[in-house]
Amino acid sequence: MPPAIHSGLPYVGRAIVSVARKELRQTFRDRRMAAILFVAPVIQLTLLGFAVDLDVDHVQAVVVDQDRTPASRALLDEMLADATLDRALDAEDPSDALTSGRAKVAVIVPQGFARDRLRGRPVQIQALIDGTDPVESQTAVAAVQEFLQRRSLSLLTESIAQQQAAGRVLERPASVVIEPRILYNPSLSSPIYMVPGVAAVVLLVVTTVVTAMSIARERELGTIEQLLVTPMPPIALLLGKILPFALIGLVAAGLVLAVGTHVFGVPLRGSVVALFAGTVLYLMSTLGTGVFISSLAQNQQQAILGSFFFILPAILLSGFMSPVENMPAWIQALSRLDPVRYYVQILRAVLLKGADVTDLWWPLCALAAFGVAILGAGAARFRKTVT
Repeated sequence: MPPAIHSGLPYVGRAIVSVARKELRQTFRDRRMAAILFVAPVIQLTLLGFAVDLDVDHVQAVVVDQDRTPASRALLDEMLADATLDRALDAEDPSDALTSGRAKVAVIVPQGFARDRLRGRPVQIQALIDGTDPVESQTAVAAVQEFLQRRSLSLLTESIAQQQAAGRVLERPASVVIEPRILYNPSLSSPIYMVPGVAAVVLLVVTTVVTAMSIARERELGTIEQLLVTPMPPIALLLGKILPFALIGLVAAGLVLAVGTHVFGVPLRGSVVALFAGTVLYLMSTLGTGVFISSLAQNQQQAILGSFFFILPAILLSGFMSPVENMPAWIQALSRLDPVRYYVQILRAVLLKGADVTDLWWPLCALAAFGVAILGAGAARFRKTVT
């Protein structure tokens, strides 16, 4: 007679417990998996809490004092004493600072400021605002206007009091008029600001995850060992694995930018050479990261989790959603190791500001250094794990 079939709730409960115990044992058998499951969320939450700060302050400002008088210096010092604007540098021509991203605001005090103010003539001060980030630019415009309105009211009150004390009324009391001009994104359109960041994130996710999964799958199925039986050297095998994904990344970048320019109206004002060079160097970084992650993973599950462990902090630290300048100093230092930050900077500078290679030499060099380092480390790990 066939053995009796166990049935009923007690047996089902024991079966569920047994399967769950087996899955837990198998999951935590590898300490790297336990670290990914428990340590990674804590690190990501910490970075998220510090990195995502939607309160805009410490906006970098370049000062152009064409008057060079005590009155103009006092006005600028008082304006920049607020926490919203930080004095980044003084310059004769603010265009380079705005194009390269070293400053977001340029405040220009015209020649004759002190003279016109003493004579009771209205004085115009120009503020050039980098409009690539609508939230940051609106905050900067509001801060400059609020200060100068207060200052103008103070001057009006002071002038009227002086004239009344002298026994006459001034026909045109002294005042300060702000003339804001928003550059690069005058309409403060959010899609124009977001599309370059989305392009960087899409390339990061596609190339990093696909590369890590592809190599991990080969290792999990044992096909890498079969390929190594052939005379093919490991470096040739690695290049054969990543070059197709590099081509896919270039095509994906072209498609994303085409959609951005034709659907969302994102302009292409800068150098195509700088854009192509930045994309190639960025793909070196993302593909190298995928290779390095795959060299640490034993299976596809670990490769996917390891990829997202890198991707989420990289996005948060890139300035894609929240300006890097708003982050704590130690987070800003950590973001210098993030290739996404430099690529987002290149995309926004080329597309919106009309930048060329000479304007972007620093982020291009940073991407090149990071790409060579991570791709070299990934290749070394790959060779060590397959030989």
